[in-house]
Amino acid sequence: MTGTSPRGRMTAHFAGRAGRPVMTVCAAFGAFAIVSSGLAPSAVAADVQSKQWYLDAMDADAMWKVSTGKGIKIAVLDTGVNPDSPSLQGQVVVDDPSAAVSYNATKDYEGHGTSMAALIAGTGAGGGLKGLAPGAKIVPYRVLASGVKDSADKEKTPTTAEAIRAVADSDARIINMSFGDDIMYPEEAAAVKYAQSKGKLMFSATGNDAKTKNFIGYPAAYPYVVGVSAADESGTVAKFSEHGDYVDLGAPGTDIPEWCDATFKSYCTDSGTSAASAIASASAALIWSAHPDWTANQVLRTLIDTAGRDWPKDEPSNYLGYGLVRPRRVLADADINPGSAASDPLSYENVGTEESSTSPSTSASTSSQAPKDTSGGATAAAGSSSESSDDTTMWVALGAAAAVLVIGGGAFAVIRSRRRA
Repeated sequence: MTGTSPRGRMTAHFAGRAGRPVMTVCAAFGAFAIVSSGLAPSAVAADVQSKQWYLDAMDADAMWKVSTGKGIKIAVLDTGVNPDSPSLQGQVVVDDPSAAVSYNATKDYEGHGTSMAALIAGTGAGGGLKGLAPGAKIVPYRVLASGVKDSADKEKTPTTAEAIRAVADSDARIINMSFGDDIMYPEEAAAVKYAQSKGKLMFSATGNDAKTKNFIGYPAAYPYVVGVSAADESGTVAKFSEHGDYVDLGAPGTDIPEWCDATFKSYCTDSGTSAASAIASASAALIWSAHPDWTANQVLRTLIDTAGRDWPKDEPSNYLGYGLVRPRRVLADADINPGSAASDPLSYENVGTEESSTSPSTSASTSSQAPKDTSGGATAAAGSSSESSDDTTMWVALGAAAAVLVIGGGAFAVIRSRRRA
């Protein structure tokens, strides 16, 4: 489905804020809403970092000895980013966006963008959120969404396409888009292609509506955008996480602490693919910082090659794509081969052709056994016995029963061979 993008329309709904009511926008602008996973957010204790379970699961302390993301700028297209929140002080580059797209970039009207930025690059100062890539810097872009209601704001706030093009012409290397829409807009697709031509690496949330309509989400479904689904502490894909052939990777996305609202006074535990996209972006920043001469293709290829999975790499799943992000696997291997700088690791789905170069070999191995069959013929990801013994969690070494999704009493697991069907 395609559509036009007049200046006044709502362009995005954000893939976090689980449990928020769905909002219907007037027909003149189309039906755009905040995405809900159906899970009510809950307040968390003051020691918010203790609730960031994925930092231990991904062995962040070990990774930070190698890389913190220093030297990497990540553009956060969202509801704006509050640079005065404790963990983001000094982390937000406020003079980078061009004047045409910088309107209210540092005034977060909902709290969502500030949360995503903190999950990526928060320092943890003041007891706030600790980002997975605390050495990285955030470049904020406020984009049109259902929360932008004032007519003056609508006129001045850039569209997603305008923001993507601005980032493409900047020195930010990664673009995080923790939002989605069920309509494909040609000008957004063109902007994404332009950003890709400029060497940017783009991540987007796949959406949280799997339990109802499970729509195809954009920008995650555009070529050259890495669609990220949400998984829990065990590596199980979240019930709300939307699935389809546009899912490329999985990342932590359940029970994640975020700001409750734009007052920035308290944190709530939330679930959504928004956080998953942010954590995937941070993972890429860690790798790119350690290997600054790599291209976006090489960073993404190593993320794919080392992803946690127990199925063949050439048969990515509809739920977790090529598997769960494990940046430590890249950072721990000084001899890892990133492959061709120019060859797109997602070339088959992006342009319909296979990579011209041979896929690189890495020290991270996956199970050679075929996926086990579960009820109804669905296949589930099981543990990989070939992983090194010093890895204690499945986010570092894939754990047992990693990707089973239970809906309505039936076991639905990782669907194979979906891109070649």
